[in-house]
Amino acid sequence: MSRPGEPRVGVLALQGDVREHVAVLEALGAAVTLVRTPAQLAVVDGLVLPGGESSVIDKLSRLFGVREPVRERIADGMPVYGTCAGLILLADRILDGLPSQLPFGGLDVDVRRNAFGSQVDSFEAELEVPALGEEPVHATFIRAPAVERAGVGVDVLASVDGRVVAVEQGALLGTAFHPEVGGELRFHRRFLDHVARVSGA
Repeated sequence: MSRPGEPRVGVLALQGDVREHVAVLEALGAAVTLVRTPAQLAVVDGLVLPGGESSVIDKLSRLFGVREPVRERIADGMPVYGTCAGLILLADRILDGLPSQLPFGGLDVDVRRNAFGSQVDSFEAELEVPALGEEPVHATFIRAPAVERAGVGVDVLASVDGRVVAVEQGALLGTAFHPEVGGELRFHRRFLDHVARVSGA
């Protein structure tokens, strides 16, 4: 339950690793709403797009009537953090999406799905992310995408093997990996900082 004046954040709860994100956000003291409808989206100050299957989340977002409301809120400046499939959905362009697949957009990047291979090619890595401090980030990559082009207003936060895997543009944050799987809190904390600034809390 959020207190008066306290920002409430949402996790898009259509498919994917929703519970893991909720656990991390609540561990950081956030009030969390599961978002499946436009009404639930309307009460949050920021939104997490979880990992999962980007094409399935796209289809379900249309079925539940939240695709256009999410796009409108992003355009209005709502902070959003997308992980893995969430990064794909947040990108302006998906280079190898399904013919009918559309992202929410907002982040001026081109993303390639499954850029590191299939499920059996999943891996973990220690990433240097100077924006988060000196301690490396333990990152879990599961059928991970990669950013192949970042616009002039996009800050590259991390790369692995020469591929961009973490980006930020204003209040929009995207990672190709899953910090929530390994208990890494700093990306979610950075997202909550964006929410606090935008909401004025």
